[in-house]
Amino acid sequence: MNEKVERRKFETFEALKSEIGNELGISPWHTVDQGQINTFAEATGDHQWIHVDVDRATNESPYGAPIAHGHLTLSLVPMLISNTIEYLPRTAGINYGLDKVRFMAPVKAGKRVRGKVSLRNAERINDTTVKVLYSTVVEIEGEEKPACVAESIALYLN
Repeated sequence: MNEKVERRKFETFEALKSEIGNELGISPWHTVDQGQINTFAEATGDHQWIHVDVDRATNESPYGAPIAHGHLTLSLVPMLISNTIEYLPRTAGINYGLDKVRFMAPVKAGKRVRGKVSLRNAERINDTTVKVLYSTVVEIEGEEKPACVAESIALYLN
């Protein structure tokens, strides 16, 4: 059950830029289920048993359950951001890269994650492009340590 969270809306570049250094919000929870893990394994060719063999992972892994690929967790960051904020002048968004990523704790199949999103920087590249740097802490419901901390860069075209 994923709850609805109102996205924070920014109508101008200046409004967004004024939030540099601040937390912008927290996304709704997202369940990382075994089906999503298996689909990611198919897409990437990473079929390591700790992710896709439920019986073996439950019985042999140190986590007592299958876990999501670290890169699956990382791949959720753009969705978590877009479920948290909306930059209204944007006509398109492009993933530009990552500055820093750390995987702190595994996400067990069936667990829920959410993103705590902060704005690290925002700059106008030209009349039609804005570059933003977000810091996203991917929290695991009921866990002390986050799954992932990522600094991601996006280009917004308007």
